[in-house]
Amino acid sequence: QVQLVESGGGLVQPGGSLRLPCATLGSTFSNYAMNWYRQAPGKERELVATITNVGVTTNYADSVKGRFTISRDNRKNTVYLQMNSLKPEDTAVYYCNAKLLLGTTTLRSYWGQGTQVSVSS
Repeated sequence: QVQLVESGGGLVQPGGSLRLPCATLGSTFSNYAMNWYRQAPGKERELVATITNVGVTTNYADSVKGRFTISRDNRKNTVYLQMNSLKPEDTAVYYCNAKLLLGTTTLRSYWGQGTQVSVSS
């Protein structure tokens, strides 16, 4: 069992920055690929950024490329989402997700409780 705890959300003005940490408890963090998703009101949950278990490869949704950066510290069992140049359309609940993969098969998947990010003037 893996517990994920997000923090760092809040209200920020357009053009501002936030960093979202997600701390994990209960398993070997370095075994898991980590992901950030978000869900805006009335919309489906979407994948924002991914990072492989050892942090070699990252991927981003087109809507956040060049503005968001995902990183991980396997010594601290924490994954981060650095969000710069925030836009009102980035407003959403952001969720941390851990996936235990075997090749392309997901063996286990765990979710955090989410943290609200609101971008408004």
